[in-house]
Amino acid sequence: MSRIGKKPVALPKGVTASVEGRTVKVKGPKGELKVTLVEEVDASVDDHGITVSPRTEMERAAQMWGLSRTLVNNLVQGVTNGFTEKLEIQGVGYRAAVQGKNLNLQLGFSHDVAYPIPAGITITSEKPTMLTITGIDKQLVGQVAAEIRGYRPPEPYKGKGVRYANEYVRRKEGKKK
Repeated sequence: MSRIGKKPVALPKGVTASVEGRTVKVKGPKGELKVTLVEEVDASVDDHGITVSPRTEMERAAQMWGLSRTLVNNLVQGVTNGFTEKLEIQGVGYRAAVQGKNLNLQLGFSHDVAYPIPAGITITSEKPTMLTITGIDKQLVGQVAAEIRGYRPPEPYKGKGVRYANEYVRRKEGKKK
């Protein structure tokens, strides 16, 4: 039994949800999102919110039950509050700037890296070494942050690179004489 899956997803004021087949659509003040659930689970909307339940007693249905409920919960959180990911850039001469629909990154390469900002994502740069990625789709926000970090992940000797704001980089000792 899934402890997470048992709980219905509460719908705050201003948020409406509909279920059509296996597709759950949620509309709120920040936009509209939808997710297609796997065949092993059903979703229904009632006065308590959105309830996800397994169709069968099979092991895969139990596995997908909690996942599906979390995906639906992420939709509701996204259309009400949105999601944010912060990135820090560390290194001499490393910086970022938003120019129109592109994010221009200077990460110590011989060329600048131009990252096209996808639709539904907003990237702001308070300082040249701090990036804030916001959007309503949790998966897309995390994917964009991971792609930007992937250009120059933090290295363990000097700590240079792009890291998440709350990430701890384990430092190694350099060579000895």
